[in-house]
Amino acid sequence: MNAAEEARLISQVTTRLLNKFSAASRETVEAAVADAVTHFAGCPIRDFVPLLVERTATAKLGSLLEA
Repeated sequence: MNAAEEARLISQVTTRLLNKFSAASRETVEAAVADAVTHFAGCPIRDFVPLLVERTATAKLGSLLEA
């Protein structure tokens, strides 16, 4: 997967999470996604990074909104 494709998929993740967590602000969702992207920045195999970013951000947003 090239960098442009990864960026497109992560943008789609952000959109899905904005819809899923409508009670959260755009900034909160974007920050959760950005944190997850940073966490996986050093991974040499990039094919699953968008999926892992979505799962990580979903878990973080879920715990933030439960609190």
